[in-house]
Amino acid sequence: MKKTLVIGASGQIGKILVEKLLQEENSVVALVRNEQKGQELKKLGAEIVVGDLENDFEHAFKDCDKVVFSAGSGGNTGYDKTLLIDLWAAKKAVDYAIKNDIQHFIMVSGLGAGDPNEFVSDLKPYLVAKYFADYYLLESGLAYTILQPGSLINEKATGLIRTTRSENFKELVIPREDVANVIAYCLENNDTKGKTVELFSGKESIQESLS
Repeated sequence: MKKTLVIGASGQIGKILVEKLLQEENSVVALVRNEQKGQELKKLGAEIVVGDLENDFEHAFKDCDKVVFSAGSGGNTGYDKTLLIDLWAAKKAVDYAIKNDIQHFIMVSGLGAGDPNEFVSDLKPYLVAKYFADYYLLESGLAYTILQPGSLINEKATGLIRTTRSENFKELVIPREDVANVIAYCLENNDTKGKTVELFSGKESIQESLS
């Protein structure tokens, strides 16, 4: 049975996604930095693979046919980690995916990654990194889906989203759980391949919004 590799499985979106996929009886490989970070996911039934995104982590791709890159350097690190994780590790993941014949690569990007000059923000270095990571995936020849969610919040999922921007900047938000739900949907629906989609809370079902 083929498996889905979740890179960044110990992150907030990653944990929610792994749990959801396991509940739906999918085989999941959770890539984590160390065994301790993977214990909770292991108890749920995930296969745990330890790997360092700043080094070689190709071993995690074994027997997988789908990949989700939801890793991030985090808001408390410097620009060096932004380059090493959000850009370079993402680039390496794409290369490993090509070598291992991955059939669907889902990149969790961010709002503004399409044009880092669009917003005046302290996050611009992060958005530049995401811009080039997304571009590398677009040019790779892999079947891809790129998701660019708005500001992430920890509220409960509504299951309702939109893929067009509101004129009210304060509405450009989405619960992390809804992002995980969208990822899970994309993994099961081939018609989401080849799409780059912005994600916000809205009034349509995921299927309606992405069809």
